[in-house]
Amino acid sequence: MGQPVREYLLTLCVTAAVTYLLTGPVRKFAIAAGAMPEIRARDVHREPTPRLGGIAMFGGLCAGLLVAAHLSNLRRVFELSNEPRALLSGAGLIWLLGVLDDKWGVDALVKLGGQMIAAGVMVLQGLTILFIPVPGVGTVSLTPMQGTLLTVALIVITINAVNFVDGLDGLAAGMVCIAAAAFFLYAYRLWFGHGLEAAAPATLFAAVLMGMCLGFLPHNMHPARIFMGDSGSMLIGLVLAAGAISITGQVDPDALALWAGSERAAVTTTVPVYIPLLLPLTVIAVPVADLLLAIVRRTWKGQSPFAADRGHLHHRLLEIGHSHSRAVLIMYFWSALIAFGTVAYSVNSASMWILLVVVFLSAVGLVLLLMPRFTPRAPRWAERFVPPRYRRRAVPAAAQAAGAGPAVDADADGSADGSADGEAAAERRRPVPAGLHGATAIGDRSRFAHARRSLPRD
Repeated sequence: MGQPVREYLLTLCVTAAVTYLLTGPVRKFAIAAGAMPEIRARDVHREPTPRLGGIAMFGGLCAGLLVAAHLSNLRRVFELSNEPRALLSGAGLIWLLGVLDDKWGVDALVKLGGQMIAAGVMVLQGLTILFIPVPGVGTVSLTPMQGTLLTVALIVITINAVNFVDGLDGLAAGMVCIAAAAFFLYAYRLWFGHGLEAAAPATLFAAVLMGMCLGFLPHNMHPARIFMGDSGSMLIGLVLAAGAISITGQVDPDALALWAGSERAAVTTTVPVYIPLLLPLTVIAVPVADLLLAIVRRTWKGQSPFAADRGHLHHRLLEIGHSHSRAVLIMYFWSALIAFGTVAYSVNSASMWILLVVVFLSAVGLVLLLMPRFTPRAPRWAERFVPPRYRRRAVPAAAQAAGAGPAVDADADGSADGSADGEAAAERRRPVPAGLHGATAIGDRSRFAHARRSLPRD
């Protein structure tokens, strides 16, 4: 078992290294090619930032699969299955579509059609769902048409979920990396823990996906020097969907019956992860929730579901007072809690401790989420010992001399009664729009000093 682990680590490291080394030249190419769109109303960065980071990620994907094809143990994945080639074909199409969109822009319906074509190419090469394990019933076989429609729907949903959440520096790459790590643990357990060869491709896909994200993150963390663009977000979404399809629709419950006692028991034993992976709502639960909320919100307003807006979850985190870095870390926390909690539950669904730990961490997550609403203030005598964001600020003496009245707490609710300076203080306390949070390019920030003072710092 040690040899396969080393080969997975080697594949992951090669993928990450190639992605990391290619990102710098790709950034220069993107600037030279003019792939730096103007800032849109929904963006949170202040200056044009080059895109096309997906070119480097696709290079890492190719390098990882090439290395794995020449390793002694992972070579069998390519010999026994056509799924890696199917993944590479679909990834090439979706990557090309993303590059065109990053440079010139592509209509939403055209992108949707391209995503369906890429998914169809993967289905034609064998990467499809053949049956669905249903608890209490057993295996439900799908007709070719049903399997194709379900596979295409899963791929399109996952691609767009990841694409929707790609709104802050390092957010999409980090969340997908967390999901891929949890997915790898589950797939590796099925393959080497229970000897299921059909889980081998999904394990390889998860390792390569982790390498792609880890190699790109150093360039994409706040303040980002390059964005992955649609060429990257759609690519990693497709790779994640391919792993979910491979392990859900290809692993035969008859084989699971060998270690669970019966087919029905096997389905019941693995259902905590099987059904969620079918429509990957636990591995990427946060992006999928954001996708569904966006569709409902836009439809309710009479807009197209593909119309861009500033109502995503990461926008709301910024609006309630979180800094750019803290908003990203909160999204990381919830993704890790859901993904790894589901994997832990699949290993031992009878353990009450797992449920209690998940509930406790969920409560911690809610406290972190609402922290800007309840920022404590230290007493006067302790202000010198605490960070500036916990100190009370009073109106300057010059303002009082000008007739502002008694000093007011700049962090308290309300303004000074009947004074212009009190109204000015209230204006300073007013939440700053999300667009002023988090630059994606290094530059002069003096003109946003009031925004920084009004928000808690990391």
